[in-house]
Amino acid sequence: MTAADWSAVYLTVRLAGLSTLLLLLVGTPLAWWLSRTHSAWKPLWLALVAMPLVLPPTVLGFYLLLLLGPQGPVGQLTQSLGLGLLPFSFAGLVVASVVYSLPFVVQPILQAFDAIPERTLEAAATLRAGPLDRFFSIAVPLARPGFITASVLGFAHTVGEFGVVLMIGGNIPDKTRVLSVALYDHVESMAFADAHRLAAGMVVFALLVLVTLHVVNRPRREPVGVAP
Repeated sequence: MTAADWSAVYLTVRLAGLSTLLLLLVGTPLAWWLSRTHSAWKPLWLALVAMPLVLPPTVLGFYLLLLLGPQGPVGQLTQSLGLGLLPFSFAGLVVASVVYSLPFVVQPILQAFDAIPERTLEAAATLRAGPLDRFFSIAVPLARPGFITASVLGFAHTVGEFGVVLMIGGNIPDKTRVLSVALYDHVESMAFADAHRLAAGMVVFALLVLVTLHVVNRPRREPVGVAP
């Protein structure tokens, strides 16, 4: 692998790690609220969170580009704060990755929260456990498999992004050129040997991700006792 490819690997891992951390920080309270709310608008909020699953990445990237650009509200805000523009920067890639991978983190955590029996939380409330205490002492530990699944999926999905990162970040070496873009470059330039190395690495990574998810989500069977 070339130095440029190793730079793309480092940038991709850095992007995926930071995006996953931010996704957990944003997605956990969002999933908890969605799990507990009885709002009539809940189907709409669930649909909005799941939108990146069905939208073409280029469509999402296009609207993010308008939103973060010099004429967009977020772009004008970042410029007024002296932060510059987010498109074609690593920070822009992080924002795009968080938006694009949000459902891959929120949905496993939401399903884990939904599976917690209501009577368990009610019993804790009768013992004078406050809302935060019930959340951190009961809900989070019981939802641990959901958090593991969400972390693995969020990280893996960020690694495999192409359309969104290309729209927002472009192809700037050592700055926004991630693995998927580097692979596209090799194919476009007909450097198939280099493309094979990156593609094979991503195939192995995807296989490891799927095996990890199956191991984490494998139902645990209680040992059957032998009658005396």
